[in-house]
Amino acid sequence: MSEVVIKYENAAGKQNNTTCQDSITCNLEKNIFGKIRIAAHSKSNLAIKILIISLIAISTIAFLTFDYKEINFAEAIMATLHNVKTVFLEPALRRDTVMGVAYQLFVTFCLGMLATIFGALFALICSLFCAKNISHPAAATVIKSFVAVVRAVPTVLWVLIFAVSAGLGSVAAVIGLTFHSFAYLTKVYAESIEEIGAGTIEALRANGANFWQIVCQAVIPATLSYIVAWTFMRFEINFANAVAVGAAAGAGGIGYNLYMAGSMYFDLHEMGFLTYVVVIAVIILEVISTKIKTIVR
Repeated sequence: MSEVVIKYENAAGKQNNTTCQDSITCNLEKNIFGKIRIAAHSKSNLAIKILIISLIAISTIAFLTFDYKEINFAEAIMATLHNVKTVFLEPALRRDTVMGVAYQLFVTFCLGMLATIFGALFALICSLFCAKNISHPAAATVIKSFVAVVRAVPTVLWVLIFAVSAGLGSVAAVIGLTFHSFAYLTKVYAESIEEIGAGTIEALRANGANFWQIVCQAVIPATLSYIVAWTFMRFEINFANAVAVGAAAGAGGIGYNLYMAGSMYFDLHEMGFLTYVVVIAVIILEVISTKIKTIVR
């Protein structure tokens, strides 16, 4: 235990000190309004301050030593603002049609939906053997370690890895999205199952219920709302990832149109229109997700 140093000013304005035992050092002093000012000093706060100062110093040195190639910052800022204005305030279709954009959005929707369905099915089965309260602890540890490794690799990288064997296209995109969705949903499903009260499972076991009877009579009814909520949340993530992998893996969809408009044609007007379409689609999915969660609960 370290000492807590308490500093305060008396009515005469003189500073008095007192100490007590605690895990941190704390200074208490009155401000100009007569209120006590508390400032906690600990190793974690000191480490955070050192980290912030170091990052500021490194960033400052980097900006000062970077070779800007005689860039005119005023012109660069004005050009950036002009591009932002074009993208968000002047959206328009130049090379595609509304029906074409709707079809590409549907393709992206299907990529996210397929990956979510396949990932949820595999995850539900694995989570039953991953939850420590209904499965063997050794099996749960092995499965959790495996899905942790899978989750550590970004979704886009999984898509590119599978593109080596399956080739660029929608197949590699669906497999990569499914693989990461499986690992993500296995973790959250297992955590939901582990939150079930031990008394319910023990009561079923005492009455002679086997593993699958416990799953059907206790696990699924108790975790159904969580499963639906997590699954739809993962679908929202997969939809956003499908937009990205549409260009990265050549899977098509509205992500590929965004890539072509921004990188190949440099058509900021069409890029802005497609961006608004994606944003509206995400908002609609969020509204639907909220309503589904409310109904299930």
